[in-house]
Amino acid sequence: MLKQPDPTPHQTTRTEFTSLFGEAKLVLDETPKAISPFGGLASFISFLGTIGWATQVQRHLPFAEPTSNNAIPLAHALTAFLMAVVTGAQRFAHTEWLRADHVLHAMLGLPRFPSDDTVRNFFLRFSQAHIEAFWRPLWRWLLLLVKCPAAGFALDLDSTVFCREGQQEGARKGYNPKRQGRSSHHPLLAVLAEAHFILHGWLRSGNTGAARGVVPFLQEALALLPEGTWLRTVRADSGFFDGAFFDFLEERGLPYVVVARLTRTLQRQCAGIKEWTVIDEHHAAGEFTVALFGWARARRFVVVREIIRESKAAVGRQLLDVPGYTFRVWVTNRREGALELWRDYNGRACVEQRIEELKHDLAADGFCLQKFYATESAFLAVLCTFNLLSLYQHQTTPAAPYRQPGTLRVAVFLCGAVLGVMGREVVVKLSAAWGGLGKHKPLLDATLDWLTCASPKLVPPEDRAAIGGAMI
Repeated sequence: MLKQPDPTPHQTTRTEFTSLFGEAKLVLDETPKAISPFGGLASFISFLGTIGWATQVQRHLPFAEPTSNNAIPLAHALTAFLMAVVTGAQRFAHTEWLRADHVLHAMLGLPRFPSDDTVRNFFLRFSQAHIEAFWRPLWRWLLLLVKCPAAGFALDLDSTVFCREGQQEGARKGYNPKRQGRSSHHPLLAVLAEAHFILHGWLRSGNTGAARGVVPFLQEALALLPEGTWLRTVRADSGFFDGAFFDFLEERGLPYVVVARLTRTLQRQCAGIKEWTVIDEHHAAGEFTVALFGWARARRFVVVREIIRESKAAVGRQLLDVPGYTFRVWVTNRREGALELWRDYNGRACVEQRIEELKHDLAADGFCLQKFYATESAFLAVLCTFNLLSLYQHQTTPAAPYRQPGTLRVAVFLCGAVLGVMGREVVVKLSAAWGGLGKHKPLLDATLDWLTCASPKLVPPEDRAAIGGAMI
């Protein structure tokens, strides 16, 4: 009988390949050591430990822990999902790539990393009641860590579209500029502009309008803020041009500036303005007061007129009655001049940047399940991840400019690391080529030096009067 050849290659057999440029021969081999490309997460994980992330999650989880000895704790499943999002996962299946990262497991203290099915099953537990019981208290705790600026916060409102493939709950045909006629979800967001912090988020059906439910949404958002928080203004685009919304803001004493929807009545008012204040050679400002149909009171409208030029694309809307100009119109209850309001509203552009970061850097639209509230819970988990990254930046590099999550991933978290042992201690060795201790030790030290945030109540009353706004 012929002897079958041994399928295992001989110990001396080498796997070689040639470098792309040049003729260098490289040997391909393997190592039993645990290696990670995300050694830079050490400072972020230290930050989570310093603020008490694990304790807060375990305290507020509305579910009983699984009784099986083989089950993974629920807090581990949620934290694993957050780490997958931070490292670039765009689908639930992408969480699998961290299961072999034993360096990350050691930094997190996880004896086992959950599979993608375990993460899905975690979110499938959620109902609307569970979302209120878990995510809202967790948000209130995070907001206690936000440092309030002396001038107060600007609260920006906006909505976006998440395209869906399939028949998921809540996926309906609605406004979808990129894929018209396709099903989608239509999330609503409230952002604290100065803090780069998502105050509140709703996942809604795709057939809802931008302002649908905005009053109860804002009621919930304001209820999350710590007592004494100072809001200097609320800003929103024309999708929120709604009289009931303005009534609510005025009842709460909240200053606002919202883009007006140019109805025929407002177009006639703009065309009839006689007195214009010149801002520069291309722009002029005017204003008028009018009560639109269905409104109980008249409101102030501020108009910025811009000359149409071939050298620059003019922003705004053209009116047939006034050729050669574009018009931008805002409704407001603030008393500042048109130039100040215009400049302040332009700062609202940051909310659109936050939405782009959520979708492109953290794949907020990529984690979708059949059940609506499971999808909403995953969506809130991504928003929570964004807020944790923002707080991490404010703590570790307070003087540096804000960096997007994708930039933070490449500039800080991406760092080769090897897991080793020194005596009885487990050691994570960072690659010197990626910055090593010289780059990451200051960040780690900053997370351990967590300072109590200054209370917004410390803003003197006389300064509040000068700033304007309302205390929550």
